[in-house]
Amino acid sequence: MPDESFRMQQQKSSDLLLDAAKIKPSLWQRWGVTGFVHHVGFSVFHPILTFDDILNEYVYPVILAQKEGLVIKGRVILKGFPLIDITEQASITIGNQVTLNSRNKGYHINLHSPVKLFADRPGAEITIGESTRIHGTCIHAHKRISIGKGCLIAGNTQIFDSSGHDLSFPHVEDRIHTSGSAKPIIIEDNVWIGANCLILPGTSIGSGSVIAAGSVVLKSIPPFVIAAGNPAKVIKDYLNPHTV
Repeated sequence: MPDESFRMQQQKSSDLLLDAAKIKPSLWQRWGVTGFVHHVGFSVFHPILTFDDILNEYVYPVILAQKEGLVIKGRVILKGFPLIDITEQASITIGNQVTLNSRNKGYHINLHSPVKLFADRPGAEITIGESTRIHGTCIHAHKRISIGKGCLIAGNTQIFDSSGHDLSFPHVEDRIHTSGSAKPIIIEDNVWIGANCLILPGTSIGSGSVIAAGSVVLKSIPPFVIAAGNPAKVIKDYLNPHTV
């Protein structure tokens, strides 16, 4: 009975495939090394993780964990690999659920470079509070840069606490041999910094404030305001609405 034999073979193959689907996937299956289960001529695709997912979830965190001077308090969410440079006796502390996005894919503007965190002098400190999201931004500390919880820092922003050289007036020929002094930067909780901003040494940004895209922060910004321009000025104050 050829028809009956063929039907029984189909049924047996289907039963085996169902049994295979119940088996807990091995490590290589969960990591997405292969998305295929083969049996008796059947091929079933199980998309689990992409190669980028494997790098972001398993490989990059392991690499960062080896970085001397880096403290990660919980889980860091990586999209692409950030550049983290820590001078001897300096430190960088990253809070739980911080996002470091160094990848153009899925981001709403073009990122010029990956996230860069650079603690550049002995004793330099960078701290990033929990749940903050940083996209393609450079944070360069000679002394101290503190970023609070729940902040949004958009692509291509530059935050640095030293200008790199002294003005050296009137002996400007000496300028090239100087390294400049540093003044701490404090960005409080829930601040939103738009794309392509410059946050300069010695400034602070108060809790909840928004810095419009393309702004240059030369002086400290109070809490719960919107600031814009070069230099950045308060254009709306939510605590004192009649003062602007």
